[in-house]
Amino acid sequence: MKFFVSCAKGLEYLLVDELVALGAARATATTAGANVEGEAEAAHRAVMWSRLASRVLWPLADFECADEDTLYRGVSAIDWFMHLAPEGTLAVDAHVSGSGITHARFAAQRVKDAVVDRIRNETGARPSVDVEHPDLRLNLVVRKGRAILSVDLGGGPLHRRGWRGAQGEAPLKETLAAAMLLRGGWPAVYADGGALLDPMCGSGTLLIEGAAMAADVAPGLLRLGAAPPTDWLGFDPALWTRIREEALAREAAGRAALRADAIHGSDADPQAIAAARANAQAAGFADAIGFAVREVGALPPQPARGLAVCNPPYDARLAADAQLYRQLGDALAQAAPAWRAVLLCGDADLAFATGLRAKKRYTLFNGALECTLIVADPVRPPARAPRPEAPLGDGAQMVANRLRKTLRASKAWREREGVTCWRAYDADLPEYAAAVDVYTEDGGAGRVFAHVQEYAAPAQIPEETTRRRLGELVAAVRDVFGIPREQVAIKTRRKGKGGAKYGRMDQRGEFVVVREGGLRLRVNLFDYLDTGLFLDHRPLRLRIAREARNLRVLNLFAYTGAATAHAAAGGAKSTTTVDLSATYLGWAAENLALNGIAGPMHQLVQADVMAWLAADRGRYDLIFCDPPTFSNSAKAADFDVQARHVPLLQAALARLSPQGVLIFSNNFRRFRFDEAAFAGIAEVREISAETIPPDFARDARIHRAWELRRVV
Repeated sequence: MKFFVSCAKGLEYLLVDELVALGAARATATTAGANVEGEAEAAHRAVMWSRLASRVLWPLADFECADEDTLYRGVSAIDWFMHLAPEGTLAVDAHVSGSGITHARFAAQRVKDAVVDRIRNETGARPSVDVEHPDLRLNLVVRKGRAILSVDLGGGPLHRRGWRGAQGEAPLKETLAAAMLLRGGWPAVYADGGALLDPMCGSGTLLIEGAAMAADVAPGLLRLGAAPPTDWLGFDPALWTRIREEALAREAAGRAALRADAIHGSDADPQAIAAARANAQAAGFADAIGFAVREVGALPPQPARGLAVCNPPYDARLAADAQLYRQLGDALAQAAPAWRAVLLCGDADLAFATGLRAKKRYTLFNGALECTLIVADPVRPPARAPRPEAPLGDGAQMVANRLRKTLRASKAWREREGVTCWRAYDADLPEYAAAVDVYTEDGGAGRVFAHVQEYAAPAQIPEETTRRRLGELVAAVRDVFGIPREQVAIKTRRKGKGGAKYGRMDQRGEFVVVREGGLRLRVNLFDYLDTGLFLDHRPLRLRIAREARNLRVLNLFAYTGAATAHAAAGGAKSTTTVDLSATYLGWAAENLALNGIAGPMHQLVQADVMAWLAADRGRYDLIFCDPPTFSNSAKAADFDVQARHVPLLQAALARLSPQGVLIFSNNFRRFRFDEAAFAGIAEVREISAETIPPDFARDARIHRAWELRRVV
């Protein structure tokens, strides 16, 4: 027979492997399920043992279905006396698409009518509807003018294991939890003596599913108990009894051998832990799972081997606290660096916010939400062994000489102004076209990092030449600053469709704390094109710090909130930080916390700036607005600074207090400020020259800046 097994999108290939292991002769992945060939036993075993399947559907009929009449006739033609007793009960689940039949509930009603009418006309007895526990549950799919009517062999959704009582606001389906555990290789980890940990366990779904896997407990036993999954007359009760008795024997052996110290979970919410304990009790794993009320940052050191699994919180808008994701990643790296970690995150940005280097990534669907599953193995990779150094060639030596000359020339002003992060090289030698920025770690080992960003080479320069020159430049940087390869971040350009573009960034998840103007700030040199701190804006940030005392400060397109931290440290009465990215807002929160800045007077707002300005009614004395040249996002309309700077600044001016100042900057080199649009509205003064620091003097157009004051 051919039958169909459905699953959540993203689980198809795992499901195929599982079904073949359960005895299917063949299984082929398709969207949200698998087409299966095999004996009836394979379908029965899937109902009992599949941890990934949503439903097992055994087809009864496949016919053309242009409208409700053909649907009714097609269902009526089935010999229902082979499937349902005259006094039996039924339920129908329907899924329709196309123009012939557009309402699933109506389609389900027509199927029910056809079944009831056929049996009543021939026997006088009338089956009834029982949507919760029917003798026969039917599944109808109408697509592209064809109808497939099947028996739901499991009698309903297979993800319902039967133990769930209390649950959190957004419970994880058991089938998705099983997929996470399988992607993490939990059965092999357990067999090797490893442990399982969920540091944000909520109501315990991942842990209970992990315990059931470790104890070899069939999901069908938990869900059904002694009851058969269906009373369909075509169901083989003798076959089911044999499968169930085998599952019971495996369960007894597995539970007896289950290690009592292998599975642990914690959560900061005592109510969640109470719910998890109750669910574990209902599933029969109360003694096998240890629970604790604990903040994620307080995770203790873990044993040598294990798997960490977690579904950090996010809502239906995929909004979440990126700082919490960072805390999770940091906690796992500290407590279980050699473990494997599997995290289901709201999206790629939130996955990135964990700081963990993903070995593999998968797209899964938690209900209708598209999520990102990452596998970090290990959580914190070991440091690479240093390579033996080769002597500098002529080209590298030339770059090294230039770097040393620049260091000597800049030493006085850097020491006078306490600058520890600066631009050391900016294509000073034209054939070595790159920018080199230096970042000095504050505290810790006081490491020095170099951030090398390659410029696009002229089209006539062979690519092998540009690669060689970049290698020579990096060798010179390492020699001059005495740093290992691991402390050089390289952003290279590669030719591709549309011209030269930057290639893939690293995924190290490594943050370094640096110092600027008395503040400590986090930078990420390896994983993003930009580091989290625009060095050319140093004078602007320091000006904000000097002028912010007792002012209400608004930071628009705030990025990682460095300007906000300066304003708060400078004594601002309040700060409001607006950015669309949850990742960057989480970063901003970390920068504030790093400097002891907290409280309701410092607000972080995730929003589209244009929409937020239109809705806000606050007043601000100092506004800093540094928009990107261009941005597009699924969460907001496209933004082009040249095209939209006038409405942007007009909206910002509307929020400016009468004596306030608006500082506007951007780094679009062909930008033209439309001063005429502000005639009679604001006094406009370009301040670009006074905002360019000495280390960017070679590139005076690195950014442009203006000061705007309202005409009162």
